[in-house]
Amino acid sequence: MSVLEAAGVWVADDRRTLLEPTSVAVESGEIVAAYGDPGAQHALLALSLGGRLVPGGGELRIDDDYTAEARQAQVALVDVPGVSEPDDVLPLTTVVGEELAMAGMPARHTHVDHWLTSNGMRQHLDQRIEDLPAGLRTVVLARLASLRPGVRFLVLGMPERNGIDPGAWLAEAVALADAGFGVLATMSRGIARHVERDHHGIRTAPFGNAVFHDPLDDPDATTTEDAP
Repeated sequence: MSVLEAAGVWVADDRRTLLEPTSVAVESGEIVAAYGDPGAQHALLALSLGGRLVPGGGELRIDDDYTAEARQAQVALVDVPGVSEPDDVLPLTTVVGEELAMAGMPARHTHVDHWLTSNGMRQHLDQRIEDLPAGLRTVVLARLASLRPGVRFLVLGMPERNGIDPGAWLAEAVALADAGFGVLATMSRGIARHVERDHHGIRTAPFGNAVFHDPLDDPDATTTEDAP
């Protein structure tokens, strides 16, 4: 079993705190929801977890490895707004082809057709990403991201923005967790309340649930990326 963890992670610019100190952990084979008001904090937490952003403070790790490189190799950011979301006007076939290529798999038209057919999605062959039914966009992108070599964790960027019914994508999250992936989804407070009520096996953690720590207060402390 493996764990991806953020402990007291926060992000700020020169004017204000953008992500309040937040602690959340997800193990392989489980689903966790991190929630809060809509805004940049969803993408900032995802970027931090994925090793694409050095936060202002806190610790990030996969098991005993605190390096950003480990998270970059093992964490896939799925449809995170402004980060990994595909352009809405792209054809579904283009997105599938690009994701197959990223996974090191054959990505010609016949391979795209085969993937869509084998995943029960061939009826959407001629659609654009923006035309997919609610939840299917997340299903497609999460399933494709799980094919990338070395990926063990999937961070879903506020999937409700493509349809407020969490049931439209939660079943896929459950399937991926059952396959051994750790799945963390960011969501609004309202959707988190729904999840807490109807899906008792999914743990939830609010943004801003940790104590602020300024590394400048401890000059001998190592940074997140330098931690052993």
